[in-house]
Amino acid sequence: MNKELINFYTISRQKWSSLLHANPQVALSPSELENIKSLNDRIDLQDVKEVYLPLVSLIDIYKRAHENLNFSKTMFLQEPHKKIPFMIGISGSVAVGKSTTSRLLTLLLKRAFPQSKVVMATTDGFLYPNALLQEKNLLNRKGFPESYNMELLLHFLEQIKNGHDVTIPIYSHDIYDIIPNQHQQIEAPDILIVEGINVLQHQQNNQLYMNMSDYFDFSIYIDADSQDIEHWYLERFRKLLDLAKKDPNNYYHPLSQLPLEEALAFSQKVWQSINLVNLEQFIQPTRHRAQLILHKSSNHDIDKIYLRK
Repeated sequence: MNKELINFYTISRQKWSSLLHANPQVALSPSELENIKSLNDRIDLQDVKEVYLPLVSLIDIYKRAHENLNFSKTMFLQEPHKKIPFMIGISGSVAVGKSTTSRLLTLLLKRAFPQSKVVMATTDGFLYPNALLQEKNLLNRKGFPESYNMELLLHFLEQIKNGHDVTIPIYSHDIYDIIPNQHQQIEAPDILIVEGINVLQHQQNNQLYMNMSDYFDFSIYIDADSQDIEHWYLERFRKLLDLAKKDPNNYYHPLSQLPLEEALAFSQKVWQSINLVNLEQFIQPTRHRAQLILHKSSNHDIDKIYLRK
């Protein structure tokens, strides 16, 4: 076993699927699954049954422990009991399937806990706008730690943890930028899922007294071999080009007008010089901070699960 994962139980998919606690309320239809799937991700109802429903059962254990601990604290302090949101962080590389996992888990948790308000947010909204990144000469470092407004992101997590309503920026992958004058309103959720490549990273700014991971009650890292992720990234890039051909406002439209070989060479360069560097230096080193690691094989199947002891 990788020394980094020595403090994790290694669980085969077969064993993991046997841990399922049947709950008919969380069943999904094929069309529902198709609607939440990312552009090039592959997932089916068998994956939901064998991987994600047992995960919902595990999250239920952590959620009940979280609620019991908060209740016991208020009893100890002789303070009125106040509900504290249960927060889940989901991390992993670009193109590894974080968004699909996050949307799927959001839907399953809404079904499993119908009385709870379940909301999803992404850290993309806390990237600095492109104009500011360009001004700071950071456009080619987009996605790296210094490209995020960490003060605003940590303030958001702090406000949610304390039961407040929050308004956050919205990022668009179509324009590859923050959408001006548009925001997501998040009103005191019971369960918040935060998805992003940086949710398990420690902050580089020493003046920020908390790390993002300090706020999460459960965290998941989506893992895969970097060569597989590269293949998925390039595969997704080709599909994005096809979608952008008839939309002049799409970020990828100019690239879609290039000869295919030239556009693919550009995407290969972006992967090698930006996304792979970010993965190896800042994203993958955080996986041991997760409570759970879902490892994907080359065909997108989750073949191993690692649960922190």
